[in-house]
Amino acid sequence: MSNSHTDVLLAGAFAAVAVDLLVYPLDTLKTRFQSPDYKKIYFDASKQAINRGLLFRGLYQGVGPVILVTIPSSGAFFTTYEGIKSVLTKANTSFGSNNTPLIPQPFVHSAASAVAELVSCFILTPAEVLKQNAQMIRRPAHSPTSGASVTMQALKKFKRPSQLFTGYTALAARNLPFTAMQFPMFEHMKESIKNYRRQNGTMTGSLLETAAITAVSAGSAGSIAAVITTPVDVVKTRIMLAASGENTESEAKKKIEEAKKRGQSIDNLGGKKKGSLTIAREVIAEAGMKGLFRGALLRAGWTALGSGLYLGSYESGRAWLGDRREPKV
Repeated sequence: MSNSHTDVLLAGAFAAVAVDLLVYPLDTLKTRFQSPDYKKIYFDASKQAINRGLLFRGLYQGVGPVILVTIPSSGAFFTTYEGIKSVLTKANTSFGSNNTPLIPQPFVHSAASAVAELVSCFILTPAEVLKQNAQMIRRPAHSPTSGASVTMQALKKFKRPSQLFTGYTALAARNLPFTAMQFPMFEHMKESIKNYRRQNGTMTGSLLETAAITAVSAGSAGSIAAVITTPVDVVKTRIMLAASGENTESEAKKKIEEAKKRGQSIDNLGGKKKGSLTIAREVIAEAGMKGLFRGALLRAGWTALGSGLYLGSYESGRAWLGDRREPKV
């Protein structure tokens, strides 16, 4: 089976869009659980219970920007990943009688996925920031407001385009260790299952088998990596939800001068962005260490489902496109 860059792009784009639509409601719930305003908005103190009607309302808010950006970001990821992996594998010299690679293959997969993730995150960050802010907008019950208008409402909060890139570092800090853990585990599990089936004579090479093996391997690897990286995800969510409230240096100075004239406190008027460590400390102060793992089960669940379907669709789609291009004998 051979694949062109077009095959890789098409397979990656199809897989990403299909999975994003399926698991998006779980992602919305995760964002709401991780929000600093979770208790204030979604917890009914009088009943000591979650306001389920509000929590589960508008689960597809903000999905538009994600779908639009998913295709180029996923295509860029897979093209970069396959390209870097191919280059590093060819350059990885072997030694000894067993032709053992100088650099273990898991390190090659980690390096390729890390470079691909940096490229993908740059494309994805504006949509991710807009998405998470849209997910937190409260809509009245039975509201005729469309998803597009909610997204526009979220967009109006941002005064400068640069604010949409707030959180790129946090997104990369979450995704880099995630992919560095997931892809080596995924590739190892996938090859182990294939080798086991070959040894037992049950390997068929069908598209369904390819999809199933990939889905199980990716889902298992993804859920493990998701739980481990949840603290970084919590910090990333808070940074992105605060993005629209940032002031430029001139705006901050103006607010400080106005506050001084009125004799008001100038604390927190400097417009200085909070660092990741500061936000992490705030979360721990609010809820202890468990606060950094808020939404971990949701994240593990939707990542297992999403990664399994995503990479399963990608691998089977790539195999199908590759088979179509091969000349019939």
